[in-house]
Amino acid sequence: MGKNRKRQEATLEEIMNFVDKHVRADIMKLESLVNQLERNSFFYVGIDKEIVPSYAGSGMSFCDFMRGLVCQLKEMGRYRTSETYEATLNSFMRFRKGKDVSFGEINSDLMLMYEAYLIHAKGLAKNSSSFYMRILRAVYNRAVDKKLVVQQHPFRQVYTGVDKTKKRAVSLNEIRSIKRLDLSAKPRMDFARDMFLLSFYTRGMSFIDMAYLKKSNLANGMLSYRRHKTGQQLTIKWEQCMQAIVKKYSREASAYLLPIIKNIHVDERKQYIYAAHNINRNLKLIGQRLGLSISLTMYVARHSWASIAKSKNIPVSVISEGMGHDSESTTQIYLSSFDNVVINEANSMILACI
Repeated sequence: MGKNRKRQEATLEEIMNFVDKHVRADIMKLESLVNQLERNSFFYVGIDKEIVPSYAGSGMSFCDFMRGLVCQLKEMGRYRTSETYEATLNSFMRFRKGKDVSFGEINSDLMLMYEAYLIHAKGLAKNSSSFYMRILRAVYNRAVDKKLVVQQHPFRQVYTGVDKTKKRAVSLNEIRSIKRLDLSAKPRMDFARDMFLLSFYTRGMSFIDMAYLKKSNLANGMLSYRRHKTGQQLTIKWEQCMQAIVKKYSREASAYLLPIIKNIHVDERKQYIYAAHNINRNLKLIGQRLGLSISLTMYVARHSWASIAKSKNIPVSVISEGMGHDSESTTQIYLSSFDNVVINEANSMILACI
């Protein structure tokens, strides 16, 4: 009895030490987060498991405010948006040569100078410059809403629109050339080519949606998934050409359909971004080998499906100008209004031509 009691006490002590260790670790993480937020002039309170920001108005700079928004977006799980905000802030700080800026200094002259820097010094296209400007404007308007600054309309003289870009699509013959290219001695290029073709086969599925496909998304001859960008549910008829690629890279131990996210214990988003970078780099090499007039990327597969569908006299209302609207959301509204059978028949018609 005495030995059992001592063993129980020892076990209880081990459990308490384990809990204490992890509680202290969590407290240290929380204190680190609070200190970081306070350095950015943010104060956070927890309400029903949500994080609600309260802004300290005195002395806060524009860049401090933007850094705080980046932190907030990350806490909300909006990682892609936080990355674009952070990239914009870094670009703006390079223009400023690391010098911070107060809200009072955000005016039309400064924005015109930043626009000139982006276009002439950095060589960005008009749409790329506009992208940065729209993000800065959104941050500025958020500060106006928080009464940190009086609205002075500093972006009224810079371009914040979206021009139609040149079509980034390859022809059906070029798709055939990509498919027939012998890449058996170049496994990385072979994988990139297969991901490009799978995107094309699946009506131009975006790479992030491909990366997160689970085996459970495929059932009864249909692939069903929800788009990361819009949340829209899509269903695609599963074709033999799709199965051939998936079978080629099948891994029994993985829950994912494709070997893009390989390690569940590592940041999945970082794995997806790393894979996208490598695939696009190899696609460009494939495009150069074939002498294509455009730079081959995963996005080209998406646009090519739409462009080829249009050339096959598939109604524009079905393909919504091959996803060539000014905004993708408009395109998805058009697609979602159609019977899915019609869209799958259109896709089968295109795949039969390859």
